[in-house]
Amino acid sequence: MRLLSRRCWLLAVLLPALLATARAQDAARPLNIIVFGAHPDDAEYKAGGTAVLWARAGHKVKLVSVTNGDIGHWQMAGGPLAMRRTAEAAACAKILGVESQVLDIHDGELLPTLEHRQTITRLIRGWNADIVIAHRPWDYHPDHRYVGVLVQDAAYMVTVPFFCPDTPPLQHNPVFLYSSDRFQKPYPFRADIAVSVDESFDQKLEGIHELASQHYEGGANGSEQHVASVPPERDVEGRKAWLRQQWEPRQRGEADRSRDALIRLYGEERGKAVRFAEAFEICEYGRQPDDAEIRRLFPFFGP
Repeated sequence: MRLLSRRCWLLAVLLPALLATARAQDAARPLNIIVFGAHPDDAEYKAGGTAVLWARAGHKVKLVSVTNGDIGHWQMAGGPLAMRRTAEAAACAKILGVESQVLDIHDGELLPTLEHRQTITRLIRGWNADIVIAHRPWDYHPDHRYVGVLVQDAAYMVTVPFFCPDTPPLQHNPVFLYSSDRFQKPYPFRADIAVSVDESFDQKLEGIHELASQHYEGGANGSEQHVASVPPERDVEGRKAWLRQQWEPRQRGEADRSRDALIRLYGEERGKAVRFAEAFEICEYGRQPDDAEIRRLFPFFGP
C-alpha cells in the first residue's frame, strides 16, 4: 500500500514536469511548413514573404507546385516550358531560403483523384507538417480549386494509419490554412491571420524576379505587346523597378484588407503601420489553433 502511495505521489509530482518539458521541447523545435500552389508561381506569390520570415527564424518551408505549368505561356508549351518553370521555381526558392518541388502533372488537367489525394497526403506526412497552406477550393482556375479540394481531402487522412501505409502517419493533425483571394462566392476570404512582410518584401521581390515567364512575359495571358511594354532582359534594374510597381499596390491592398487582423495580432500601433502583408484563413478541417498556438506557429507578432 505504501509502495502504491509512493508511486502515485511520484506520478503527481513528476508527470506535470515531464509534460512541461515535452511542451517546451516541442515549442523549441523548428516548425515544418508546406505550401501548395497550383502552378510554379502560386505558392511563391501567396506566401513568399511569410516563407522568408519563417526561414530566417530557422524553420523549414517547402513550396510545392501541384502541376508543372506546361501550358502557362502564350508562346511556348509542353516539356520545354515545364522544365523552364521548374528551374524558375527552384531559383526563386533559393533566394527565399526555402525548398521547392514541382509535381509532374499537366497544367490545366488536375483532377481531385484518389491518386492525387495520396500524393498530397504523402507530401504532408513526409514533411512532418505543422502548417499546411493551399488555395481555397473555389477559384477562377480549376487547378486552383482542385488543389484546395485535394488538400482538404488530405486534412483528415494524414493521421489515418492504413491510408498510404507506406508513409508513416502524422501523430498530430497540422493546422490547415487557405491563402488569400478576392472571390466572393460562396463566401469571401476572411483574414484570420495576417503577417507583415515589410521586412521580407524586398527579398520576396528578388525571388519572384526569377519567375520571368510569368510576369515579364505575361504567362498564359501574355503577348508580344506585353513583352514590349516591359524593360528588356538586359536591363535587370529596370525590370526589378517595373516588378516593384506591380507588387507594391498588391501587397498594400492585402494589408489594407486585413488591417483588423494585423491590429489584433501586432497591436494597434504596429498593426496600423504595416505597409505590406500576406493573409491566411484557418480551414475548419485540421487542428484549430487558439491565439497562443497561432503566435507559436507565426513567431513574428511579439508578445
